[in-house]
Amino acid sequence: MERLLLVLFKRFLRKSVSAKAAEDEQKLTPEQWVAHIHEGDELLREQFIADYKPYIMKVTSRFCKRYIDPSRDDEFSIALLAFNEAINQFSSSAGKSFLGFAETVIRRRLIDHVRKEQRHSQVVPYSMFDSEDEEQPQYNSVETRQAMTAFEMKRTEDERRLEITELNQELLRFGISFAELVDNSPKHTDSRKLLIGIAQTLVSETDLLDSLRQTNKLAVKELTEMCGVSRKTVERNRKYIIAIALIISGTYPYMHDYLHISDERIVENKEASK
Repeated sequence: MERLLLVLFKRFLRKSVSAKAAEDEQKLTPEQWVAHIHEGDELLREQFIADYKPYIMKVTSRFCKRYIDPSRDDEFSIALLAFNEAINQFSSSAGKSFLGFAETVIRRRLIDHVRKEQRHSQVVPYSMFDSEDEEQPQYNSVETRQAMTAFEMKRTEDERRLEITELNQELLRFGISFAELVDNSPKHTDSRKLLIGIAQTLVSETDLLDSLRQTNKLAVKELTEMCGVSRKTVERNRKYIIAIALIISGTYPYMHDYLHISDERIVENKEASK
């Protein structure tokens, strides 16, 4: 009898521990999940993504303005990849909630997808002017396309405005405004390439980028040595370098286009000549 009680007690104890572990896991905030994942727990990453699939579906459906079927719609796959990207890029020091940040990344990746699809369907076939119903005006299909184009332009404008607002908020943490970024942009192509190259070096060095986000201070000495430029060059263009680094390391596709930031590493070893 005592042996049976001992076995039952051990089973109960295991169940209690498992239940407590599951309960603790459920109590984790998204930010805590991500923090644990950044420590190297890849199994936790899979669980986190699985648990937040309903959230990912909700964001995707809201963006597409229709129900999203996870088994058939490419948009859901894109959103899943974007959510995983957000896990990798999220920094608690940025002052944003993870879910808010993830939604931004998902929406921008979906925008990239829509823009890519649109590039492959810009030609309007002559059949667009034909109507199957003779009683309907023959220009309805064209008007529909025009309405869709206007809608996409409006949405693009809204997304661009949102991106500028978010970037401006991030820049303000470093004492920089979006207006200053525009005003301080180098006038010469060589100067711009040089400074973008310095910013890319900063982003590629995780320790330097993390230090920047945590202290709001640019690692002038390290960048000077790595990029082969003078201290004066880095200090004089501090705001521009920081801004470009934030854009490269963040999710600002419209700013990438506006500032003509190349995805390829730019290597320059000469001084900027502003």
